[in-house]
Amino acid sequence: MVSPSARTVVPFAPVAKEAPANSADNLDTAGQTIVGLLQQAAGMAEENSRHALGVAQRLSQQLQDAKGRIRDLEADVRYYRERAERADQWMAHISSEIQQRLLAPAPPNHRRY
Repeated sequence: MVSPSARTVVPFAPVAKEAPANSADNLDTAGQTIVGLLQQAAGMAEENSRHALGVAQRLSQQLQDAKGRIRDLEADVRYYRERAERADQWMAHISSEIQQRLLAPAPPNHRRY
């Protein structure tokens, strides 16, 4: 246990504040630092925005190019599908002609030698 005479009371009283000469300088420095950081953040945000806009424009152009290529390929598909259908029709017609003219039985009055 501590003896009552060993206890000392430390008074808690506000210290008289004298305005230090550099207190205004510290405030100005802090304000300038904050403004500088805000300007730096705004610059970075603007740079990021420009970059994002550039990427978006590039991707938009690539999308438009891809859509154009798809339209061209779809037109090619239609063209070749129509050609294939016409070729099938011709093959059926040619097959019919072969069946009728070359493989049909000879007429009875036609002699074979």
